[in-house]
Amino acid sequence: MNINFHHVWNWFSGAPLHILTIIAITLVLQAFGGRAITRAMNRIAQADFVPGPQKSRTRQKERAATTGTILRSTLNGILWIISLAMILSEFGLNLGPIVASAGVIGVALGLGAQTIVRDVLAGIFMLIEDQYGVGDVVEVLEVKGVVEAVGLRITTVRGEDGTLWYLRNGEILKIGNKSQPRV
Repeated sequence: MNINFHHVWNWFSGAPLHILTIIAITLVLQAFGGRAITRAMNRIAQADFVPGPQKSRTRQKERAATTGTILRSTLNGILWIISLAMILSEFGLNLGPIVASAGVIGVALGLGAQTIVRDVLAGIFMLIEDQYGVGDVVEVLEVKGVVEAVGLRITTVRGEDGTLWYLRNGEILKIGNKSQPRV
């Protein structure tokens, strides 16, 4: 019995224990990072950066919530990619060729996904600059209507005739916002 326990312990104290430790640390970092991001975004949502009407305060909360979601997703993605690489190395997998291949594949996907990247970057800057928000009356491209949803990649506008328009943020070169107050 003692010999069997010793063999099991020797096996478990190797790669399985390391893998469990990696997963546990990742989960802890994910929880603490998520809480830190949520706290920071709640503080930003409650802060009074620009005194003014209540509508700007509501928009500030929406922007903070969207930014928090983006940051939490980014944190989780980075943590789990690093953890997966560490787990694969515990199995004895040489990550050098995989990283090199991923670089080549990343370049190919980057070239193929230029429009998606452009849409997301435009969406991020649109949120940061507070160009428009949900409920604003806008005129963009040939569409006039009310913004129903704002995402990183797509903005949804309900046209005056009732048509729901899905506009890619990277294609919006010029927009008129009739709802923003004069400064």
